[in-house]
Amino acid sequence: MSHPAYLEACQNGYLDKIIAQLSKMLESCVICPRKCKINRLAQKKGFCKTGLKAKVYSFMPHHGEEPPISGEKGSGTIFFSNCNMGCVYCQNYEFSQLGEGREVDTHELAKIMLELQVMGCHNINLVTPTHVLPQILKALKIAIEQGLNIPLVYNTSGYELPQIIKLLDGIIDIYLTDMRYADENMSIKYSLAPGYPQYNQEAVKEMHRQVGLAKINAQGIIESGLIIRHLVLPNNISGTEKIMRFIKNELSEDTYVSLMSQYLPYYKAAESQGVERRLNEVEYEEAKKIMEKYNLANGWIQESLALERFAGVNIKPTLKKNA
Repeated sequence: MSHPAYLEACQNGYLDKIIAQLSKMLESCVICPRKCKINRLAQKKGFCKTGLKAKVYSFMPHHGEEPPISGEKGSGTIFFSNCNMGCVYCQNYEFSQLGEGREVDTHELAKIMLELQVMGCHNINLVTPTHVLPQILKALKIAIEQGLNIPLVYNTSGYELPQIIKLLDGIIDIYLTDMRYADENMSIKYSLAPGYPQYNQEAVKEMHRQVGLAKINAQGIIESGLIIRHLVLPNNISGTEKIMRFIKNELSEDTYVSLMSQYLPYYKAAESQGVERRLNEVEYEEAKKIMEKYNLANGWIQESLALERFAGVNIKPTLKKNA
């Protein structure tokens, strides 16, 4: 088993350097594409509604991620409250949009990471980490000093600044990223995310440069690499064809892709024309055909539509490569 990348980054001082650099950015916050430029060190809050401290909704060994992430023992998942996107259909809206959860300091966050490791989790899975990245890395440093040594999963909506992702080279082991939209008009209308396609594509290219293709060990557990999630939205709002073409042409046709079918009209979706209904079988079948068209055969498809949570028992490999 390989050692997590962050151990070397901690030993050679790079982690300290990045913690200092990102923490300084909170003084006029520019750590995500919104660039709110408010002083979070003074507890001011911008779009993400988060001041100096990270807020955590829950943490647990999670068995509902893609099989190499969850494995048999679960992924050590930390759900952070709030988000730098504003999806009208957010299925986690209670904490991602409405902010449920409680603030934790870096020492408590480090303790959570270590507890998940003691539970036997295969990795530490940071869900919606973008807006609290400096706080996470400070906690990571503390946890490393107390024995943390399992891979780190950066589980993101994909609305990222590529230059911030670049700073994470040698710290993050596994990128689990959404590629949600190919059309900026759609990202603005449904997620209040201007520039999403451009930021997303450039950030994903940087992720791929850093960690490459998913490296899965003999036990079926991912140790490093990139997995891309694509949530298929009704009425082709997600732009599946353009995204699959991008993955093939700009990354690799061997990239692991998780084609997600569980869309349901949560939160404010009922009031939003175009996403007010669930995905249908025809739309998901069309998305699968597009994935096949671009020979993206590594990854997973879901066997049934409209799952409330991404359940491993309901996903299967595409069974064309590395099966």
